[in-house]
Amino acid sequence: MARLTDPITMLKGIGPSKAKQFANLNIFTLGDLICHFPRGYEDRTRLVPIEKLEPDVPACFRAMVMNTPKTAHIRKGLDITRVQVADTSGRLNLTFFNSKYVSDQLQYGKEYIFYGAVSGDFIGYNMTNPAFEALDSVPVTTRRVLPVYPLTAGLSNAAVLKAVRQALAVCDAPAEIIPEEVRRQYGILGAERAYYAIHEPSSMAEAELAKKRLIFEEFFVFSAGLSLMRASRAEKKTESYANLDLTPFRASLPFTLTGAQNRAIDEILADFRKGAPMNRLVQGDVGSGKTMVAAAAAFAAIQNGRQAALMAPTEILAEQHYESLGKLFAPLGLRTVLLTGSMTVKEKRLVREAIASGEADLAVGTHALLSEATQFENLGLVITDEQHRFGVSQRAKLSAKGNDPHLLVMSATPIPRTLALLMYGDLDVSILDELPPGREPVDTFLVGESYRARINAFIRKQVAGGHQCFVVCPAVEENEELGIKAATVWAETLQQTVFPDLRIALLHGQMKGAEKEEAMAAFARGEADVMVATTVIEVGVDVPNATLMVIEDADRFGLSQLHQLRGRVGRGKAKSYCILTSHNKNQETLQRLKALCKTTDGFRIAEEDLKLRGPGDFFGSRQSGLPTFRVANLSYDLQTLKDAQAASAAWIDSSGTSERPEAVALRQRIGELFTRAEGTMN
Repeated sequence: MARLTDPITMLKGIGPSKAKQFANLNIFTLGDLICHFPRGYEDRTRLVPIEKLEPDVPACFRAMVMNTPKTAHIRKGLDITRVQVADTSGRLNLTFFNSKYVSDQLQYGKEYIFYGAVSGDFIGYNMTNPAFEALDSVPVTTRRVLPVYPLTAGLSNAAVLKAVRQALAVCDAPAEIIPEEVRRQYGILGAERAYYAIHEPSSMAEAELAKKRLIFEEFFVFSAGLSLMRASRAEKKTESYANLDLTPFRASLPFTLTGAQNRAIDEILADFRKGAPMNRLVQGDVGSGKTMVAAAAAFAAIQNGRQAALMAPTEILAEQHYESLGKLFAPLGLRTVLLTGSMTVKEKRLVREAIASGEADLAVGTHALLSEATQFENLGLVITDEQHRFGVSQRAKLSAKGNDPHLLVMSATPIPRTLALLMYGDLDVSILDELPPGREPVDTFLVGESYRARINAFIRKQVAGGHQCFVVCPAVEENEELGIKAATVWAETLQQTVFPDLRIALLHGQMKGAEKEEAMAAFARGEADVMVATTVIEVGVDVPNATLMVIEDADRFGLSQLHQLRGRVGRGKAKSYCILTSHNKNQETLQRLKALCKTTDGFRIAEEDLKLRGPGDFFGSRQSGLPTFRVANLSYDLQTLKDAQAASAAWIDSSGTSERPEAVALRQRIGELFTRAEGTMN
């Protein structure tokens, strides 16, 4: 028998050229091939009489060849073969393009099984390029449930299916990892049968059973992985913090913390007392005050002789944290330093020396903090902001710079509970569900292009009142095919044609880091009236004077992303507004956008976004840390998720460290899953 780790080139018909095509689908080994699951199925088991065939609806039928196929050479590169077939209900003309082999394979007077769709132009009379097989042949494309695979250029469904069948014939399925008692309890197929049936189901019912097994398996592996991480964390010990008096910190604040902030801080202080490393997520809506919770945690760690590190995903956000926390901590006698990739070699060296000597109490930075050159004297607390942009290994890499430091992760992106269970199942969670006093909800409106003059007038009104406006476009540069607004072109149009008397600024992701930071800083200083930008402003841009957010072609964004963008206004005391523009007439799209207009509750919006778009789009295609599920879909498989989580938790409690074959195989699969998840980062 072959092994799952053997290359696919051992299979007949897969040479270097074909292997490159499979590589485009991340298929390199027999195991990769067997785990390349169908995206759907075509039920070709039911035979339909010719008279019952419907236009443009593929179907199988049994018919006799009524004449000898004739091939006509039309021009260079084009041959047409025609033949007539019939059953007891009617006749049908078949046309094949560039398929001379048909003349040899379809014999007059014999019956075959065909699969195809009759043309809508010649209802009941014509079919083009149908698949066909002899009655006594092994079903390959007809009389079966046919899997439909994700494909790439040059690779047909038939080629993938042929390769998969070979792989299943020469090697065993992946090892069983779900204990027999769990399979029995939840009605789960065994691994061998499931991996075969997902590719070669005898019926649609069996295909569904195989899919259920593989969905359960994916959730089971991930949930068990998180449980093992929790168990491992519980075994670690660290010195508890004795000095948790935050009176000096609270006295330095020019405002009173909300009840939710105080609850979160109390939960963090309780973790500091336990003598085990904290692993906590602080999750809250836009403007709920997570940074102050993190600041309180950092102050407590520093008071106990430790250093704190705060890692942000962008330089703009890191700069903002450095400015705000530096001003907060300086009067308390604490030193804050900034470390980013765009700093000069000398600047980085001086900052790293301060961190290594312990002279720096709080280090704020980007991925530069992960560099081997960055060493801490006594790192006691790691804070990551916008945690969904970092993977498990990245936060672990920063934590490794200390001796089991406490970990606090923050997310301003409201995450549906089901998704949070997967992403943050290894963390304790604190929720900030209050906004600071004086914060008014942002009024949101959905309008079409016919409102353009009124939008422009409203922008002018806000500027006349001494405020600033954001205008967000979905693209950087113009694309005529998509027909959406581009930031570069729209900024120029607004400056030259619409608002020649106003100061228009531009910010997008293709600008250099220093240019982006200067553009944002200038806008924050009030040196521009209108900032035309892409989603680069989604995270970490704080301009309290901005009172209007106009989002062009809003249908191009997810609800959660729109909510994040809307959160860039309403950060001051003045009434703020968000205008969504869209010329899309699709009712489902409009319903989605109207949902945003009805609520400012980020968690409700996130649930709706997950339901409508699925987890793949929830954070964008470059989501870090979230595993790539091959079969499971969080939008539809919630009950299976709950069952798998319950089963994995029970398994960890009973035999998580045993050497039973399925336990060993499961731990191996857990390692593979997290490695694959981390491979999507950066």
